Amino acid sequence: PGGSPAGSPHRAPRWPNPRSVNASTDGRIGPAVPVLRIFDVPRAVEFYCDYLGFTLDGEHRFEPDAPAYLFLSWSQTKLHLSEHHGDGSPNTVVWIPVANVYALHRRLSAHRYRYARPGVDDDAPGGPTMDVTDPFGNQLRFCQHQEGL
Repeated sequence: PGGSPAGSPHRAPRWPNPRSVNASTDGRIGPAVPVLRIFDVPRAVEFYCDYLGFTLDGEHRFEPDAPAYLFLSWSQTKLHLSEHHGDGSPNTVVWIPVANVYALHRRLSAHRYRYARPGVDDDAPGGPTMDVTDPFGNQLRFCQHQEGL
């Protein structure tokens, strides 16, 4: 009474009880990888690689004149940058923990990148924080979290 018979195409699938899943094999999850929208690959590489210090691990295009999708890394942090319409949204904020925000600030200040001169907010809620905005409006928030890395 009131419901679909077993085997009906309208019957909801039976999912395993999350508590019964073996977390060591089935319940693993990797770190999130933010996808940030960009509009110009050379400017993105100049900012993320030349200025900040990320490594360009790869680039994907469906065909030569198609939008680019870039894979970046720096230490434990991974970012993906995409020219594809609908991937990400400009003005996204990414929070990135760092061991020493003051050392990072000194290194970036010495670089003299012409489009950014970030400072450190000593009283930010998560600990001393440096906000750096990329050429596409995305904000990278480097934070020296009190609990460490």
